[in-house]
Amino acid sequence: MTGMTTTAADYTWLKERRYGLLMDAYCLALVRDLTPEELLRELGAEGRERITGVDGLSGPSYEVHDHSRQFVGATATGDWTLMVQFNGYLGITDTAMLPLSRGRRVVSHFLNVNAVDRFCWYEDGDLRLHFEPLFADERYGSHPDELLTEMRESGFDLTEREEDGDHDAYYTSLTGASFALAHRLTGIRLTPELFADAEFLCGVAPVPRGG
Repeated sequence: MTGMTTTAADYTWLKERRYGLLMDAYCLALVRDLTPEELLRELGAEGRERITGVDGLSGPSYEVHDHSRQFVGATATGDWTLMVQFNGYLGITDTAMLPLSRGRRVVSHFLNVNAVDRFCWYEDGDLRLHFEPLFADERYGSHPDELLTEMRESGFDLTEREEDGDHDAYYTSLTGASFALAHRLTGIRLTPELFADAEFLCGVAPVPRGG
């Protein structure tokens, strides 16, 4: 892994900076060694518009009501491309991400308004790890236990847990833990400045069959 040491506590700015709408229903993916243009082309996305800042992705995302298509925004950060979706799930859709991960790493995480969540680590056409952040004691994939230390340090509870009523604070913490674990896997730390100032190349991508 990258040796990065961020934890869930380092991402409290997601709520403090008024990204609550995104955090209620989001999907983020980091894809190595693809430019935003290449990523959108690989996904078969139509249309090319440029939008500055994560907030600007909200309106166009909710205008796409067809479940067979999703709005995506992509921006370069280092050797990686960050893909952001409001109310989307393409980044954790195996039929889309497994082919995309051939020869590279893809790390993605997702949460929707119904508290359905998922974290995925794809590598070279293989789903190495996936789990629900709310129930991190249950892990799947070809290497389900490779990141136990990193998961604990990021802020995940790896003990068996009953779902209870402390939702809001707990989900906020889990979202931060997902960001922290993604940082440890990619070396890319997402910041308030990147969210505010990055230029996203955007398009509407089809959801593959079976996705």
